[in-house]
Amino acid sequence: MPDLLSHALIAYSLCTLLALRYDWLAPRYVTVGMAGAFVPDLAKADLLVEGATVGSALGVPFDWFGLHTLGGAAVAVLVGVVLVASEERARVGSLLSLGAASHLVADAFLAKAASVSYPVFWPITQYHPPTPGLYLSTDYWPAVATGVVALCVWALVRRPGGLPDRGRLH
Repeated sequence: MPDLLSHALIAYSLCTLLALRYDWLAPRYVTVGMAGAFVPDLAKADLLVEGATVGSALGVPFDWFGLHTLGGAAVAVLVGVVLVASEERARVGSLLSLGAASHLVADAFLAKAASVSYPVFWPITQYHPPTPGLYLSTDYWPAVATGVVALCVWALVRRPGGLPDRGRLH
């Protein structure tokens, strides 16, 4: 669970800081970026329904892990984009993509026994980039560190003159 919290806090911090620069990024859209950070972890649906079960139902090979790659996240983001009104698609697409990308980048730093990450760039390449192995997904310190950063960002935008009043949530 600290891993999922860390991904949400990273996306919150990124989107909130971008809201300082871009007028179209009202605070209500920060939540969209945070939702995008959860997209790669949709691969954990395997805990509920095994990929083999889905594959046999569809009649094609299937593995949930594909969602935890660049290609799978892109497809999931596109599904999210078509579910919103056409005037919101550019915003939603960019924020979902930012959240998903921040998740994939953060996971590329996970400690792995083989010192290489998973094939992040699939289906472009099967290459497993090396990982610096900074932390485990079960470590609590990344959640604490990202929480401190998110708290600082929150305080920054809540100070007088911080975030322009464009749909600000008080």
